[in-house]
Amino acid sequence: MRDTTPLLCRLACAAGILLTTPSSFAQAFDAVRLFGAAPGKDGGTVGGALVAGTEYRGSDQRRTLLVPVLDYQWANGWFAGVTNGVGINLSTSPQWQYGARLVLDMGRSESRSNALRGLGDIDAKAEAGIFANHATEGGLFFSSSARYGSGNEGKGLVVDLGSGYSTQLAPEWRLGLGVAMTLVNAEHMQAYFGITPAQSLGSGYRAYTAGSGVRDVRASAALTHLFNRRLSATLAMSGSSLQGDAKGSPLTGQTSTLSGVLAVAYAF
Repeated sequence: MRDTTPLLCRLACAAGILLTTPSSFAQAFDAVRLFGAAPGKDGGTVGGALVAGTEYRGSDQRRTLLVPVLDYQWANGWFAGVTNGVGINLSTSPQWQYGARLVLDMGRSESRSNALRGLGDIDAKAEAGIFANHATEGGLFFSSSARYGSGNEGKGLVVDLGSGYSTQLAPEWRLGLGVAMTLVNAEHMQAYFGITPAQSLGSGYRAYTAGSGVRDVRASAALTHLFNRRLSATLAMSGSSLQGDAKGSPLTGQTSTLSGVLAVAYAF
């Protein structure tokens, strides 16, 4: 019988794509997770995720989203999808992934929450980025990525660093644990957490200048059940805590947030 362990491991990881993402999953390209296929093979995942988070990062109001998941990787290293954006993995090693990609920062609409009224919209912007990941045979993994182009003027820089551990509890169950942090430059921080004098007049918030630094830190746990060699479901919980100028922003009603995800994925 053909050994299906590699496919099952990739499927478990694909279902747990939300392991280190913050509450606003639909906008979060914090890491590249290429688990749809082994190096040199075509393959992908399709499914959906029910995400219980907040209206925006720092909000004290809850928001639930149903998010589609579709990602595909070609044998030549190119990939495209909801989770990773569009890019290329230049590594042929199963332990390493590195390359470049293009993603979309969805911005933020002031209509999303009453707390954002008078601040105006942050338009969606394309972000160019690079990434590097490493996984060990013992279940440890390390991820890193950098993206540039977000914010009001398209000059925002976001750097994400993460690590975690995945282990098989039983033939049909896998457990994943992860930690991550995000660093941003002043342009990104000001766009999402700062208040200009004009915004202060329109919203009633005091003016606030936000500088560069650590935006947030996160810790996550995910439990995945493998129904068969292609279909799985994952329940994940993620706790995030704002740091630095993001924590002190007038827009921040809650500095620590607990988010939950129920995801179903099918590997093809």
